[in-house]
Amino acid sequence: MLRFLRSEIAVLAGGATVVLLTLFGDPLLRDLGNPVSFTLLFVGIFGIILLCAFGVVRHADALAGLLGEPLGTLTLTLAVIGIEVALIATIMLTSEADPALARDTMFAILMIVLNGMVGASLLVGGLRHREQEFNLQGAGAFLAVITPLATVALILPAYTVSTAEPTLSPVQAIAFSIVTLLLYGVFLTMQAARHRSFFIQPEGGGGGVEEVETEAPGAGGRHDVRSLPYHIGLLVLTMLPIVLLAKSLAKLVDYGVAGLGAPAAVGGVLIAILVLAPEGVSALNAAAADRLQRSVNISLGSALSTIGMTVPAALLIGLAIGQDIVLGLGTVNMILLVLTLAVSMLTFGSAKTNVLQGALHLVLFFVFLVLIFSP
Repeated sequence: MLRFLRSEIAVLAGGATVVLLTLFGDPLLRDLGNPVSFTLLFVGIFGIILLCAFGVVRHADALAGLLGEPLGTLTLTLAVIGIEVALIATIMLTSEADPALARDTMFAILMIVLNGMVGASLLVGGLRHREQEFNLQGAGAFLAVITPLATVALILPAYTVSTAEPTLSPVQAIAFSIVTLLLYGVFLTMQAARHRSFFIQPEGGGGGVEEVETEAPGAGGRHDVRSLPYHIGLLVLTMLPIVLLAKSLAKLVDYGVAGLGAPAAVGGVLIAILVLAPEGVSALNAAAADRLQRSVNISLGSALSTIGMTVPAALLIGLAIGQDIVLGLGTVNMILLVLTLAVSMLTFGSAKTNVLQGALHLVLFFVFLVLIFSP
């Protein structure tokens, strides 16, 4: 029992926080003028959601070990994107959300993944192993789908004339959502069945990602892998507090951003950090262990899933509640997105990577951070 309690501290802490906020949260969230209480609330709720996110990824990693590649990494990616969709959907349905929240979150995730996570992984891997190999066909497949979907989702709405704002009309929203889901479904079918070999480490190119791991990393150390039903059930239970705490976090973020006079995009960055922190750790660990293909699958899979799942979810929720969803980026961010996609194609255009490519992506990530506060 003690071992179980230590292993599942995330779901226990998340459940306790939900109960406390249900009983005592209303007066605390109505009076946020006290900077001490505001800071404690924000740090506490943000920390608990982050702990639960690590818990979700730990169970997804355990499932990855049981299922093998590429199904394992696909499970991990879908679990993390499930957190993103749940957070955005909950905030949209339960609060006066910024209509650009989904766009800012998706753009932040793409920049963090394609520049921050990829850059850090390639830099760490290059420093430890000089050059690393990956499956060129798999990376090419990811980028072949990411590029048009990102363009349709984040650039095209700024130039359509059906609406005055950088949004999509109902017809466009439904059509693009259906096409995006279908294309993403085709990709998942290819990844999980028809062309699984595209997403497996080339022979002699790393530490054998095909092997089934006996342990899965988590927020609290290493934990035994148990049965499929156990990890599926605990994954769902650990994700539940994230959804239930999203509304409270949104209020705190809105108040903090307004009080500090920070850019509205900061809210999207905070959600992106919550979503990607655990997965970023997994990608870095894989690159450091010379399993670059797993790191590539995690990183590029996150970017693709963000577009493939979050865009349709946000558009369909917006249609259901009558809220316009701003998707089109401004000119500066469009340039940064196009540059990131172009550099990514060059990076994954050959079957080996090195520290220079990692440094280049980190420079683009630094530019993204600067532009948030000084556009």
